[in-house]
Amino acid sequence: MSERSAPHYLTTLAEFAAGTQLSDISNAARERARWVIADSIPVIAAGLQQPEMQAFVARHLAGAAPGNAWVIGAGKRAGALDAALLNGTAGTWLELDEGNLFAKGHPGIQVVPAAVALAQESGYSGADVLRAVALGYELSARISRAAQMRLTFHPHGTYGVIGAAIAAGVLKGFHAAQMLELINCASTMGMASSRQTLLDGATVRNIFTGHSGYMGLTAARLVECGFTGEIDSVGNVYGKGVYSDKFDPALAVTGLGSEWLIAQSYFKLHPIGRYAHSAIDALEDLLAKVSGGRLPVDQIERIEVRAYMLAASLAGKNIVSSFGARFSVPFALASILYHGRSGLKSFDDAAVANPQVQSLVQRVDLREEPTFTARFPQEQPVTVRIVMKSGTVYDGRCLVTKGEPANPHTPAELTGKFFELGEPVWGKPATQKLYDRLMRLEDISDFRAFAGEMLL
Repeated sequence: MSERSAPHYLTTLAEFAAGTQLSDISNAARERARWVIADSIPVIAAGLQQPEMQAFVARHLAGAAPGNAWVIGAGKRAGALDAALLNGTAGTWLELDEGNLFAKGHPGIQVVPAAVALAQESGYSGADVLRAVALGYELSARISRAAQMRLTFHPHGTYGVIGAAIAAGVLKGFHAAQMLELINCASTMGMASSRQTLLDGATVRNIFTGHSGYMGLTAARLVECGFTGEIDSVGNVYGKGVYSDKFDPALAVTGLGSEWLIAQSYFKLHPIGRYAHSAIDALEDLLAKVSGGRLPVDQIERIEVRAYMLAASLAGKNIVSSFGARFSVPFALASILYHGRSGLKSFDDAAVANPQVQSLVQRVDLREEPTFTARFPQEQPVTVRIVMKSGTVYDGRCLVTKGEPANPHTPAELTGKFFELGEPVWGKPATQKLYDRLMRLEDISDFRAFAGEMLL
């Protein structure tokens, strides 16, 4: 395929991916990319402690060739393809992975596992990884922003394949023509992923992000072998009825190099779907006005929640599993009111089985407020109103969800999350060493040696 035959927006993206150096990336975008990598690694490790993931790792690696890439949290290594698949799958299990409202999903956990695994397989530097993650994230996020994907699709496993592929192409030093071929190949290698998996609490949904890393690396291998893609695969897949009927090519390149979507991402401190965080913030605002910060749950008459559409869609009340609990606003509010906090234990199997929590779930009235939906994604408004049996009423609100660029978490909060997730898996000394190395990512000269230095 001739590069001249491709549409201008696509050649622009390919040239940007191939030609942008680390020094060309803004300080804010570089720092955010560093934190996306650092945040993802303990999130993956914690997710890999789940029994389903441990069983998956054991069965998958039993027939896999040896390799040098971490299977993070398992104390094992594998080839890059296998590590990207396993780490990507574990990374969404606890719903603590980074995300981006403008990208309409979670680019980081689909790009980072592929980039880290390939770097450990081939010995690329930390600076190479930082550049690859920043560019793979940025360009795939822009493609998603430019599309109006149908809500029936889950965004995982779709544009994430493009992001992982671009990260691989950057590491491998693809020139612009190769990068163009890579984007066109990767665009057709996504999944027909179902959003209903969220609402049903179906854990097959977690393979979607593993798929992105695996197929992104595969796309790069295909291009190296001479495979070709369509002339405008992005436009066809994202604008002609596959994932979406509407795609704005101009929006994919507007502000390219000056506006960085990666710098507008969010981090999560609550182990639950992102849109529920807005309701949690509103509840925390309400509880801050209550003496002692707690309400007697047996005295709560009802909980009224008004939210933007995507938050209101997480309305399930028939919660039967820990994973399903992570996609229910009624469960989140009920469990936090009962336990007094939103940690992992508030969403585990014991919390799901608790009859007092389940009783409180049924007292939540969650509805969409159209005026709130109209303000999304720039704002994420939610109100929570709790009416007590005594007639006393408490109110709370969220305007911008904590963790968004306009309302960011502090570095201390992100560091605390890193150690809270990492120490149970690796112990304090190893977690501290890993944290220190990731905070000085550019000082790592060889990721293969880094993989050998620590067994995660």
